Amino acid sequence: MTKRIFRAIISVSLLVCLAGMATVFGVLYRYFDSQLSEEVKNEAEYLAAAVESYGLDVLQDLPESAERVTLVASDGTVLFDNYFDAAAMGSHADREEIQGALQSGAAQTLRRSDTYRKQMVYYAIRLSSGNILRISTTRYTAAAVLTSMIQPFLWIAFAILMLSGLLAAQVSHKIVEPLNQLDLEQPEDNESYVEIAPLLTKISWQKKTIQEQLEQAKKQQEEFAQITENMQEGLLLLDYRGDILSSNRSAMRILGISPTAKLFEGSQRQNVIALNRSESFCKAVDRVLTGEHQELILELDGGYCQMTGNPVLHDGKVEGGVLLFVDVTQQYQNEKLRREFTANVSHELKTPLTSISGFAEIMKDGLVRPEDVPQFAGKIFSESQRLITLVGDIIKISQLDEDMLPYEKEPVDLYELSEEIVSRLQERADQKGITMTLNGQPTQVMTVRKIADEVIYNLCDNAIKYNQPQGRVEISVEQGMEQVRLSVRDTGIGISPADQRRVFERFYRVDKSHSRQIGGTGLGLSIVKHGAAYLGVKIELESTPGKGSCFSLIWAQPKETIC
Repeated sequence: MTKRIFRAIISVSLLVCLAGMATVFGVLYRYFDSQLSEEVKNEAEYLAAAVESYGLDVLQDLPESAERVTLVASDGTVLFDNYFDAAAMGSHADREEIQGALQSGAAQTLRRSDTYRKQMVYYAIRLSSGNILRISTTRYTAAAVLTSMIQPFLWIAFAILMLSGLLAAQVSHKIVEPLNQLDLEQPEDNESYVEIAPLLTKISWQKKTIQEQLEQAKKQQEEFAQITENMQEGLLLLDYRGDILSSNRSAMRILGISPTAKLFEGSQRQNVIALNRSESFCKAVDRVLTGEHQELILELDGGYCQMTGNPVLHDGKVEGGVLLFVDVTQQYQNEKLRREFTANVSHELKTPLTSISGFAEIMKDGLVRPEDVPQFAGKIFSESQRLITLVGDIIKISQLDEDMLPYEKEPVDLYELSEEIVSRLQERADQKGITMTLNGQPTQVMTVRKIADEVIYNLCDNAIKYNQPQGRVEISVEQGMEQVRLSVRDTGIGISPADQRRVFERFYRVDKSHSRQIGGTGLGLSIVKHGAAYLGVKIELESTPGKGSCFSLIWAQPKETIC
């Protein structure tokens, strides 16, 4: 600030000095110019009086240093010139001063001389003989006088500037020193110039306002960050170039970006196109940044997401864009499962209905011998039972899927429940020569008895169905520190790693030909999956093709809460 005040004072002093010098020069120039014109006029009048009195001989006696004198006849012919040959000079009838003298007796002009090629002052006077006497001199005589005065003016200007510099240094220091000592943290507590008291008051008010605005902005930023970071939807904020301004964790997760990746840091910002280079995504982003609303489904690695893009406008100009990502993988998978389930249900229901309809039609037409009627009736009964079982399983899955079962949890002894299930399945196991064993000890958990019974029963039933002749089924109940594990292990056909990922799907069969032979609806393990989800139980599967499988149900329950 001191330098600014110093420069301001010096500049003002310099401008005043230059303005003063220009004014003086202008006044002097005009003064000397008028003096020059007056001198030319006087010389012309004196010389004209001498010519009138003594004749033209006076002109011959002019000194060499005299001003240029020209005698011109009334018709413009040059009769005499003390500097040039009169005979060689052209007519001067068109000269302004000559015409003026012929008309009014005397005339003065300022113009450029064709002979000298300089700016000249002319004064012409008409003699009694009718001739015109003209005297001329160069105008720069006045400028030369002024030029001679430049040096003293420069010395004066230099002295003024030096004094101004010293004064400016002292004044600027005295002005700035109290300002430098101001405490801007507490503006109203300063003792300084009375003139700046309103400024200090305004600074204090603005300081408080800015502090409040900063706190509010920080609070809003924290609230925005908290909201966006807890959103299930992915959020990306873009500028008008498509560079990422902000993002949340969900966006990183949905788009498959590492959480440690730095999408923006200071002035270095990554363009959104780098996250997904698919043609549909790039076109959608371009349209958003041109002011269009966009919606599309992006196919990502192993999943799908719905992207909604909206431009950010300010005064009708696109300033950026907002991209919202919603993971719709589960919806797509559910929709796929629904379509498959519908197709499978239609097929599974059609098969027994076709058999029942066929047998009934044969019997209706009387094409069955009396002794074969019981056999046909037995097949109709078998297929109808299969149909009833299938419908019942479908209803169970739907109820479990929709969480429509109004059951409450209660203490259930898993060991005791397993004993009952083994007892119910013992006859079926004996028919195939399967040995069933139960290991463990009485262990209680908080669960829904009916659903737990259905889940364990289906696991044991499948272990018998898909076992080898003379095989084994082992049920074990194990009490851990924070969990209870119930395992059903068999020595059956086993499940390949590729089938293990789909074995819990509805109507999915590992060996379709074998499954048809042993019966079943193909919904047993699906009931197990949905039942376990209803109970909040984790399922684990270990299987080796040709050696058997082990299904485990895990109740996550601390030991101290177990009754």
